[in-house]
Amino acid sequence: MTDTLTPSADAPAGDPLYDPRLTNEDLAPLRKQSWTSYNFFAFWMSDVHSVGGYVTAGSLFALGLASWQVLVALLVGITIVYFFCNLVAKPSQVTGVPYPVICRSAFGVLGANVPAIIRGLIAVAWYGIQTFLASAALDIVLIKLFPGLAPYAVTADYGFAGLSLLGWASFLLLWVLQACVFWRGMESIRKFIDFCGPAVYVVMFLLCGYLIAKAGWGAIDLSLGAVEYTGWSSVPVMMGAIALVVSYFSGPMLNFGDFSRYGKSFAAVKKGNFLGLPLNFLVFSVLVVVTASLTLPVYGELITDPVETVARIDSTFAIVLGALTFTIATIGINIVANFVSPAFDFSNVSPQRISWRAGGMIAAVGSVLITPWNLYNNPEVIHYTLEVLGAFIGPLFGVLICDYYLVRKQKVEVDDLFTMSKTGTYYYTRGYHVTAIIATAVAAAIAVFPVLANSLPGMRTTAQYSWFIGCGVGFVVYYLLTADRRAAAGNAEVTA
Repeated sequence: MTDTLTPSADAPAGDPLYDPRLTNEDLAPLRKQSWTSYNFFAFWMSDVHSVGGYVTAGSLFALGLASWQVLVALLVGITIVYFFCNLVAKPSQVTGVPYPVICRSAFGVLGANVPAIIRGLIAVAWYGIQTFLASAALDIVLIKLFPGLAPYAVTADYGFAGLSLLGWASFLLLWVLQACVFWRGMESIRKFIDFCGPAVYVVMFLLCGYLIAKAGWGAIDLSLGAVEYTGWSSVPVMMGAIALVVSYFSGPMLNFGDFSRYGKSFAAVKKGNFLGLPLNFLVFSVLVVVTASLTLPVYGELITDPVETVARIDSTFAIVLGALTFTIATIGINIVANFVSPAFDFSNVSPQRISWRAGGMIAAVGSVLITPWNLYNNPEVIHYTLEVLGAFIGPLFGVLICDYYLVRKQKVEVDDLFTMSKTGTYYYTRGYHVTAIIATAVAAAIAVFPVLANSLPGMRTTAQYSWFIGCGVGFVVYYLLTADRRAAAGNAEVTA
């Protein structure tokens, strides 16, 4: 077998060895990998520094835990994310192929469409929701700057399909802006995210400085709520906080290979991940809670939405600068987490008919058709959605990691990822590896059960860990079902 450290990355998409049913220019192994540690650092800054990231981090400080307990939970959670991201990054970085293509080694050259479509559909839903969240933030600022627009923000008077006229205008504006950035290709996306993360830091430090000037250093309080849990009673709450952090990043963590494939080296990827995850996330979290805590003495209420905080400043320039920066940051995370992924995933289904750009636009159109504002308006649906998604994302992660590290021993025949030959390593049975599909289905069913049966004793708490359950069960089931294959590979190595 070919060691993945020396992939056939020079093979063009038109190589006769590469079946056109599995290949196009975007899916083929890269000829040049140029992303540095800073690019991955900026990638994670764009993923973390958003309205959703701000609110998520701030909400953990209101769980009734002491501030140090929250910081420990955040650090443990993001360290888990860092560890898993490195695991999923390596196979794509050393082979130069995106997530759906590396999945062919575990699921088969055609079976890889199963994890690709699951991840793609999840990304479509969240692409719409994130675009709506950004547009809602933009609405607040527009009304602040132009009060005459307020009537058009009332859905009952000026609305269609559950969204106000102003909401439609903001949503479509951001929809087009994101499509424009995406359409220019991965190099433009790299440059865009290189700017987004640092830009938000600048604005957040300015906002924090403004609030400190208003309230004074003594007003800073790292506990946004009363401490309700101490001793052993705080452990389940901390575990829930850790699970929330991992679940929040589960989507981009699964398809991180779509980006790690561009890394100059695996060492560069790991360094960028360390700077962008444990280090950056901790600094960002402290900055978030300091800023949020200062809104209480300055405005008389706790505000965890940074756009709303900016909108309270008595300066048109500050409002415009802050709102645009947070909007740009949200566009950054949306492109990174929810646009690039379905572009590769849908292209993988039919490479000759669906290009990378076409796959992305399918996702963009789908994000409108699902009317994400209706989903977001029902908190209970969103709550269940997060847990259901975790139940399906976890098994895909577990199977992929088990296959690459324990079954394949970090070795992949790159050329065989692109062949429909029955003698190909990953052809399996008519292009499908039934074992991987069974492991995924069993793990997903077990992980989603607590979510659907949350009324039963203990299920509500168990449902919070749907990603961990799915990942663990998928990993174990796949490992057990591939015992014969692992034994055969071991015997071959001994013979060699």
